Amino acid sequence: MKKRFLKNWELSMLLALCFTLLCGVWASARSQALSEELVRLHVLAASDEPEEQRIKLAVRDSVLARLTPELEGVSDAAGARELIASSLDDIKAAAEAAAEGRPVTVTLSREYYPTRDYGSFALPAGSYESLRVVLGEGEGHNWWCVVFPPLCLSAAEAQDALETLGQDSAGLLTAEGEGVVFKFRLLELWGELMALLGL
Repeated sequence: MKKRFLKNWELSMLLALCFTLLCGVWASARSQALSEELVRLHVLAASDEPEEQRIKLAVRDSVLARLTPELEGVSDAAGARELIASSLDDIKAAAEAAAEGRPVTVTLSREYYPTRDYGSFALPAGSYESLRVVLGEGEGHNWWCVVFPPLCLSAAEAQDALETLGQDSAGLLTAEGEGVVFKFRLLELWGELMALLGL
């Protein structure tokens, strides 16, 4: 029986596929490790009406004013999650104080986020622990940032907060240029491919 060997182009395609799969697995693992070090804040407005958007920002400010001082002494994401989970009623009260009578729902759970460029740093798409504050039906534009480490700050304050992350994670977030956002977009596409394949 005659043996069949792979042609050069077939071998090249197979090697490229293997390389792509390995890169995807590596990037996914890095993204997952990073997501374990962060807690994000997600505030959803009742609608896109200008008044509702104004109230959304007032609620954001009230929640951050309530939460940021408490998180100052926290050294890791597990501690931040624990503190936030035990303070949900107080966080809801802070949100309601600024919501001008709108119903408020506050939860802490995993939530999927797309790639987001904040200017001085970027975050890859993925599932993150999220403090979610929903006003009314939550049908308006949203606002999000990183509440731990506290990156809902000025650029200088955010740089100080990034130092609480490990060097690898902080480096991943603050890589210079558009390359980091492009890499994160590739990671998003990888996740979509894996979801399509049911993996």
